[in-house]
This record gives sequence, C-alpha cells and structure tokens, in this order.
Amino acid sequence: METLANLADGFAVALQPGMLLICFIGVTIGMFVGVLPGIGAMAAIVIALPITYHLDTTAALIMLAGIFYGAQYGGSTASILLNLPGTPSSAVTCLDGYPLSKGGKAGIALFITTISSFVGGCIGILLMIWFAPALAEFALRFSSAEYFSIMLLGLIAASTLSVGSPLKGLTMVLVGVALGFVGVDQNTGQPRFTFDVTELMDGVNLLSLGMGLFGVAEILNNVGKFTEPIQANSITLRSLLPSREEWRASVWPTLRGSAIGSAIGILPGTGGTIASFMAYATEKRVARDPSRFGRGAIEGVASPEAANNAAVQTAFIPTLSLGIPGDAVIAILMGAMMIHGIIPGPQFITSHPDTFWGLIASFWIGNVLLLILNIPLIGIWVRILSIPYSILYPAMLFFICVGVYAMRNNPFDVYMTMVFGGIGYFMLKFQYPAAPLLLGFILGPLMEEHLKRALQLSGGDFAVFFERPISALFIVASVLVIALALMPFILRLPAWLRGSAAEQ
Repeated sequence: METLANLADGFAVALQPGMLLICFIGVTIGMFVGVLPGIGAMAAIVIALPITYHLDTTAALIMLAGIFYGAQYGGSTASILLNLPGTPSSAVTCLDGYPLSKGGKAGIALFITTISSFVGGCIGILLMIWFAPALAEFALRFSSAEYFSIMLLGLIAASTLSVGSPLKGLTMVLVGVALGFVGVDQNTGQPRFTFDVTELMDGVNLLSLGMGLFGVAEILNNVGKFTEPIQANSITLRSLLPSREEWRASVWPTLRGSAIGSAIGILPGTGGTIASFMAYATEKRVARDPSRFGRGAIEGVASPEAANNAAVQTAFIPTLSLGIPGDAVIAILMGAMMIHGIIPGPQFITSHPDTFWGLIASFWIGNVLLLILNIPLIGIWVRILSIPYSILYPAMLFFICVGVYAMRNNPFDVYMTMVFGGIGYFMLKFQYPAAPLLLGFILGPLMEEHLKRALQLSGGDFAVFFERPISALFIVASVLVIALALMPFILRLPAWLRGSAAEQ
C-alpha cells in the first residue's frame, strides 16, 4: 500500500502539464534519433544535456530518460525497413525484420515490435518499482568500505562483461579514473594533473568529455558512410494488423525477452545490446524449427525488442538505488543528477521521493506515449530518413559546440570537446570502448572519497575491506570477474611462451 501511495504521488508530479510536455519532447527526440542510423541515444542526450540546466531536476531527468528509452522504440524502424540498425541494440532485429519487410510484412513487423517494446518496458518498470526501494533500504547499512568495493565491482564488470576486449575495457576504466582525478584535491586543496592550466582547476568538464567521446566522435566516424538519401516504401495502416497466428507466435517470445532483458539490464556493463542478442539466441534455441530464423520469423523481432526495452528500464535500478551506473548513457544521466545537486544512491529515494517516484511514473507515461505515437508516425520517420547526412551532421556539430559553450561561456570547453572528439574517433577506429572510460570518470572521484574515508576510520588499515563481510564479498567477486575475463589470455600464455622460446 505504501508503494501504491508513493506511485500515486509520482503520477501527481508526472501528470502536471509541464512535465507531460517535457516527457513528450524527450520520447519524441528519442524516437527521432533512434530511427536515424549512426547517431544513437548517447549523442542525443549529450546534445540535450545543456538544455536541462534550465529545468528542475525532475523535469531534466524525465526528458533525458525519455530520450534514452524512446530511442529503443525508434531503433527498430530503420532495422526493419532498411536493414540499418538505428541503435546497436536494434542490430539483431535486422536479421528477421528486414526479411519480413521484403516479404511484404513490414507493417506487421513494426506493429509487433511496438507492442513487444511496450510490454518489455512495462515489465522492467514493475521490477524497478519492486527492487529499487528494497535495494536502497538494504544499501543504507553500507559503510564507505562497502561503497568502495561495490563501485570497484561495478567498474570491473562494466569493462570486462561488455562487448570487446576485456583488457581494452580495463585500460579505458583506468584512463577514466585518471581523468576524474584532474583538478583540486578536496582534502588537501592541492591541484592535481592540471599542468598549470587554470581552466582545469575545476576538473575535466563532464559535458565536454561526453559530447566529445559520444557526439563528435560518432559524427566523424559516420562521415561518408551515408552519402545518398535513404528511400523506403511507405506503410499503410491496413498493413499493420497481424493475423491471429502471428499474434500467438509473438506472445511467449515477448514475455521471455522481457524476462531476459530485465535480468540482464540490472547487471553493470551489459545493457540492451547484449540483452537483445541473448533473447534472440534463446528463441532460436527453443524454436521447433530454428531454420526459420533469419528468413522472417516473427519471434526474431518480438523477443529482442522486448528484451532491449526491459533492459533499459531495469538499468536504472543500480543507478538510483546504489549510485552505480550500468552503462555510459546511465552515467550521463547520473552526471546530470550531480550537476543538479543530487547524488544518486540509497538516500536518493528517501531524500527526494518526488523526483524518484515522478521519474518512475514518467516511465509509464512515456511508454504509453510511445505506443500511441510510434505507429501513426511511421510515415514521418520514413520521410526523415531521406534527410541528407551532409546537412544533418554539420547541424549536430553546431548544436554540440553551442551547448558546450553555453554551459560556462568558456571557449576552452569547446576546444576540449574537439580534443576528446578526436580521441574518441581514434578509439572507435582501434576498437577501444568509450563507455568504460566515462564510467571510470564518473565513479573514480566517488571511489577515492570512500577509500579515504574508510582508511581514516580504520586508521589506515586496508584489512577493513576484508573484515566486513559484504565488502569482502564484493572484492572477491571483482577478482573472480577479472580472472574469468582474462582466462582466455592466461590459457594462451604457455603456448605463446613456448613459441617465443622456439624463435630464440
């Protein structure tokens, strides 16, 4: 009953006319960037972040979160119609979505993905309502030792469990932590790693880092990839309605995908992309005729779309309850909360109940808006795909520069954005993930704070991290995650050493 009362208070906040407008703007922008290949939710969020500085915290989070989960809805449109995933998590939808489109069932595929996305999002929200307050209440018992240990586990998991090389992920985490140390030490008042640059006394600007790594870098990486306007066949409302057999075939895959996505989304470093691929693999494994997959199986679009939308919603659970972002997008949202003076964590739910429950209620409202808007606006999204990228990308670059400059009216921030954009471009080329770097940048200073506090309370004794059972459990889990991630390298090491000795 208390949860229902809190949720009712949340709807009282989210249903205010101004909040409804903000939510509508957020999910609409999210759908727009989700449809356009090569942009993604991260670039849209970092571009929109300066706008939210003029909003209160609740409105800012509602808008940015709406962009995040709205992009998951839009990402399937280009995947199905053009075989071009609008978001990474929609890449698996191409496998069966595009064959369905070529077979004249594009409308049915789009309708099923919309319904599956809605169901997955709703199940993820229910789990967030259930788990986040309970997890936050449990985490109130944590001391600085537990906070440091769980943040360490989150960083290691995020860098090693994600797609790509674990060594590269760990390297990027260390780079991010080092960047987080730039500025004046709060304990000693001494500048660190500023190289006598006055503008770095306050540290590296989060907006410059995010916009450079995820905005400018993506633009540079996609220049020349889409040289011709994209054309797609129009979709009629009559072609959207699935048959009874297609409805029946999509029900269980949607529920299974929602369950898989909800479980995966809670884990740091996983996110919607891994959830959608795991859901697709599961459906192919349980299918009576796996050969249908890749040729236009309706289960191949229903389950992955439900999974990535559920994962997006449950990814907020560790962030809002523990203060640990699961991926780069959530890290930006966490940074936005800090800019507005709110520290995500166990006390966030009790200290700012209107913001927490208003955000939860906005998720319901946003998913309903997306359900209502997605189908009628398909024709508009198809026409938007014809915008020449020679116009779109320079416009995005312009808004990035304006947004960064408007934050502090400092041209140095614009220069830093371009520098990080160039670094991010080469990171993409050499397949170094940017998300672990951003997570390290966000969590590094918090980890340092809790490390110092724990050592002060223990008199400098590092045994405090092993004497407390929960902290010791997190430390052991971190070591196990590293060992599992590096196991392939360890197993190949003897053969490499024998080969090196033979050459000598």
